[in-house]
Amino acid sequence: MGLTASSVGIGAVDGGLTIHRRQPEDRVIALAGNPNVGKSTVFNALTGMRQHTGNWPGKTVVNAQGYCRTARQGYVLVDIPGTYSLLAHSAEEEVARDFICFGRLDAVTVVCDATCLERNLNLVLQTMETGIPVAVCVNLLDEAKRKHIRLELPVLEKRLGVPVVGVVARRKRSLARLTEAMDRLPAVAPPPAPVTYPPAIEAAVTALLPRLRPLSGGLSPRWLALRLLENDAGLTAQIERFLDRPLTAEPELAAALAQQRAALAQAGFAGEGLRDALVTAVVEQAQQLCKGVVRMEQHRSAVDRRLDRVLTSRLTGYPVMLLLLALIFWITMVGANIPSALLGRGLFWIQDRLTELFHYIHAPEWLHGALVLGVYRVLAWVVSVMLPPMAIFFPLFTLLEDAGYLPRVAYNLDRPFHRCHACGKQALTMCMGFGCNAAGVVGCRIIDSPRERLLAILTNNFVPCNGRFPTLITLLTLFFVGTSGGSSLAAAALLTGVILLGVLVTFGVTRLLSATLLRGTPSSFTLELPPYRRPQVGRVLVRSMLDRTLFVLGRAAAVAAPAGLLLWLTANVTVGGVSLLQHAAQALDPFARLMGLDGVILIAFILGFPANEIVIPIILMAYLSQGTITEMTDLAAMRQLLVDHGWTALTAVCTVLFSLFHWPCSTTLLTIRRETGSGRWTALAAVLPTAIGVLLCMAVTAIARLFGL
Repeated sequence: MGLTASSVGIGAVDGGLTIHRRQPEDRVIALAGNPNVGKSTVFNALTGMRQHTGNWPGKTVVNAQGYCRTARQGYVLVDIPGTYSLLAHSAEEEVARDFICFGRLDAVTVVCDATCLERNLNLVLQTMETGIPVAVCVNLLDEAKRKHIRLELPVLEKRLGVPVVGVVARRKRSLARLTEAMDRLPAVAPPPAPVTYPPAIEAAVTALLPRLRPLSGGLSPRWLALRLLENDAGLTAQIERFLDRPLTAEPELAAALAQQRAALAQAGFAGEGLRDALVTAVVEQAQQLCKGVVRMEQHRSAVDRRLDRVLTSRLTGYPVMLLLLALIFWITMVGANIPSALLGRGLFWIQDRLTELFHYIHAPEWLHGALVLGVYRVLAWVVSVMLPPMAIFFPLFTLLEDAGYLPRVAYNLDRPFHRCHACGKQALTMCMGFGCNAAGVVGCRIIDSPRERLLAILTNNFVPCNGRFPTLITLLTLFFVGTSGGSSLAAAALLTGVILLGVLVTFGVTRLLSATLLRGTPSSFTLELPPYRRPQVGRVLVRSMLDRTLFVLGRAAAVAAPAGLLLWLTANVTVGGVSLLQHAAQALDPFARLMGLDGVILIAFILGFPANEIVIPIILMAYLSQGTITEMTDLAAMRQLLVDHGWTALTAVCTVLFSLFHWPCSTTLLTIRRETGSGRWTALAAVLPTAIGVLLCMAVTAIARLFGL
């Protein structure tokens, strides 16, 4: 059967989410599944990566929609967040549950992992209970074969009573079976495979069904009875909002609910006891379904076990993490030098052409200075400095993620984060912060607990982002490594040490916040260690460039342009023959000296608030008394300029420390404000690292001067 992918047009609104249909008869299908089952790979392959993205209504959770068409039918596919269950514990799981239950879908395709099918069937059974037509897509058949797992999918299809197909999503041709199954889905779901609950629960459901059938409004009466008995206030409110009537205010239904809940409590099913019984019944049903379907000759491959013995061992796990981190930094630094220089040369060539254009049209000199030497020059500097390292770092980071290594990092760091009363998933968001702190803050959505999510957001800035690497690398090279041939490797090692300091401070501040402002017990979570897989290099490059590199670069450029105008004004507007920049530097100088810095360095950090990449250029501009941002490619000349203005090894150390610990950039703070919805938490996220940086610099300076260093 033929399959074509296409872009989409605006359509109707379903469940609060704008659905992009091309034709009125197009069917809407949600792609559901546990995390790490290849759901997004299935989605990308079916839609040809021509998608529409946005946020779910009222949620900072991204949705993706795409369109595909078979010979019989057009489909709008909605890639919903990964979830293990419809019993939601996080914003992402709430989005998945609400869209499946209340999105007025035509069907749901549940993507499962062939290597752990039994666990994945829990979500399949819960989705079938909602009464929506379901197709089961068993992905990763190649991984199952490699692990000597045999699956009898026709047997499972017969037992479930819904289409079940096996695919290898990385091979697009195998997805033809899935589209055929989608075409076979009925408009009305058949009776679901029975999940038999304990007799007391079944009796309560049976007693409620006659009262719920006329009120169900398209929802499955049996599913509705189970959810009302469960008495989840948030889900009940969603149900009543969907039905547009207060169900629990119906006198007869309210009385029946109270009676059945009392009977369940008497039978030992109250509160968490009832929820545990419901979950246990689904798990046991999944076990029964898998008998004779899954035949496992070997549980895990010997290669995976050997790798995990090295990568997750207490003895070798941490050294391997540090070596990999140092290797990534070294590749990023060495690989970015030439493209950064070429890109800078090209962008500044355009600047020269813009200058010629302004002179040709006889534009005022102040306009040329503000727009070309201010806005454009700073923007060109940020792009040339940021783009090449990000274009290398983000794909490398994504390759580790795609290969299955990052969950091992979270596993290794779970213990120290747990001791800080935080969540091990914070390790993943911390790693994301190395590329961009704003991206790391957004990544904190994967943490279920609001308290632990806030801890991760407030401390994400303690690891340096891509924007701070140029300052750190330049100063470490100039004052502690030198400019010899082996400088890149030594600088990478020193940079890794500096980052390790940031990680240690992250642990310390997390523990401090957990004991004061954000007290609480660390929550438990299930961390799945997925199988090691060969990364899809092509998909990784596309995803990292579009979803991460260009997204972060766009946000940085948006704030760098107005910053360039402000910087040019402060450097060119004079009072008493001295620029505003120099006046500000002189005013800050006494305080900066206590930190081992000078006023120029401190004002450079302040003016670099929109983009950390421009800190060093501002310092050079101020020292050279130029009115525009300055680029010096000769490292020896740059070092001599700094030394001539009083820099010592102590100055370099304090500047490195303050670069590591100071306020987040404007993009990150705006992201924190959006994610927390609070001005107070955003202010604290700025004050915390700044206070630590100031105190640490003062302490180092005082000790150095005490010993005459």
